[in-house]
Amino acid sequence: MTATLIFTSPRGQALDRNRFNPWVWRPAPRAAGVPSGRENGGMHALRHFYASVLLDAGESIKALSEYLGHHDPGFTLRTYTHLMPTSDTRTRAAVDRVFGYKPATDDGPETAQAVLQLPDLRLSQ
Repeated sequence: MTATLIFTSPRGQALDRNRFNPWVWRPAPRAAGVPSGRENGGMHALRHFYASVLLDAGESIKALSEYLGHHDPGFTLRTYTHLMPTSDTRTRAAVDRVFGYKPATDDGPETAQAVLQLPDLRLSQ
């Protein structure tokens, strides 16, 4: 189910970017001592952050396009392609899974069990 949400100002006006950015967004980083700039530019920055979080979590471009209200997933892909996880890493992981390769690692349950089996090497006083 999709519903249009409307956030209002204390006066009951629609809270769009023309009200949100100057009255809410810009004062917040200024109060925190964060320099102003394009990268923290209001509702658009929040929208970009939302998109990047979903892409990092593996959401599809098609679904993200719908969430953002884009009519064309191609537009979403062109806009956010730089945030997509690298295909090199995904490709290597996929091939490794097929062949059952497990990378050498110094962590995990096997390491914890091995450490528990070590003799106590503390020096007594």
